[in-house]
Amino acid sequence: MKTYSKPSAWLLLLVLISIASSQSSCSSSNSEFHTLEMAPMSKLPADLREAAITVSDSYRFALSSQHILEQVPCYCGCGPIGHDSLYACFIKDSLPNGEVIFDYHASGCGICVDITLDAMHLTQQGKTPPEIKLIIDDTYAKFGVSNMTE
Repeated sequence: MKTYSKPSAWLLLLVLISIASSQSSCSSSNSEFHTLEMAPMSKLPADLREAAITVSDSYRFALSSQHILEQVPCYCGCGPIGHDSLYACFIKDSLPNGEVIFDYHASGCGICVDITLDAMHLTQQGKTPPEIKLIIDDTYAKFGVSNMTE
């Protein structure tokens, strides 16, 4: 049986603690966006709470920032399925009783999530929705067609 010297055992313990703490911080929330208004994770359906943090953060931002994402286009090609803004990639409808009908399109679309993450960064920088739209148009128009009618 192999025995470890005290320095090796301590080093192993530190590595294990480091790995455990990095995994727990990644699964709870993305601290990169801690200054943004975000809906609580509890407002998401269970399957979206279990999604990658970039996906769940994007949905949380969509819930709290309709006024922004309704002014931002998506470039993933979702216009033909009825999406008229980036917001529509996440939220299908909001009922008068406050119930939200989620659209799961964005949960499987990296372009929707990438554009939302860009919008989140730009919001943190103090950009207005029209400024965000211009930057998104400039960045993504070369890859596809906007889902917003001009």
